[in-house]
Amino acid sequence: MDPFAALFAHVTPRARTFFAGNLCNSVDFPEVGHLHLFKGGVLTLTQPGAAHLALHEPTLLFFPRGRTHRFVVDPERGADLVCATVELGGAEGNPIGEGLPELVVMPLAGHPTLAPVCDLLMAEGFADGGGRQAALDRLFDYLLILIVRDVVSSGGVESGVLAGLADPRLAKALTAIHDAPAKPWTLEDLADLAGMSRTRFAELFRTRVGRTPIDYLTAWRMTLARQLLAKGKPVKSVAAQVGYDSAAAFSRVFSRMSGLSPRELAGKVGGGEVGS
Repeated sequence: MDPFAALFAHVTPRARTFFAGNLCNSVDFPEVGHLHLFKGGVLTLTQPGAAHLALHEPTLLFFPRGRTHRFVVDPERGADLVCATVELGGAEGNPIGEGLPELVVMPLAGHPTLAPVCDLLMAEGFADGGGRQAALDRLFDYLLILIVRDVVSSGGVESGVLAGLADPRLAKALTAIHDAPAKPWTLEDLADLAGMSRTRFAELFRTRVGRTPIDYLTAWRMTLARQLLAKGKPVKSVAAQVGYDSAAAFSRVFSRMSGLSPRELAGKVGGGEVGS
């Protein structure tokens, strides 16, 4: 069983490359997710409330949820970098960003499995081949999955769905939720899948994931609903696909959790037909 398959099928991390080359001026980065690949040169990372970090070897810097930061460089040597913004959708309900550290620092010498992808990124970033932007974005997408996998396997995630998926018992229940969100899951159903008593399962789930199993099921349904509404799917159809017998019941839950009604969200993102 691949515990990440169903999760990534719906909420795959996305990256968009915006810089590749030699950075010769100091620069500030806004409060959005970033992934930086530092290859060489002179570079110091500064961020509010944290000690400065001087980089001297090829290193990955990953800001999963967004944090303002600044690169200070030697204007004569500069720093060789490939940089991308990343979207984990934490503010919109995507659970991947939950539990990840504010900053992940990964020297490539200590993570040899990442080196081949990083070598491809640098080669593509400093070349001028056709389809360069698309190639870089896809390599960053793949690299994001590798980073998440590495952080989880090394115990770097203490809470959230990724922490739950790292536990083989909870992973069975979480995968069932991800695969079949419309099913009327009960606490007993999920505990049986995990091979645990209801009490022990509920306690472990809340400790690892940070919310109750039923609360997580609801949050996952709303995550999928946002995606369907953004594609212009009718509210009644979305409600059925995420496990609600009526559009009214779905709309009440969606509005409570999102702060917008399904129709308002669909209109905001430019969706098409949203009739009930």
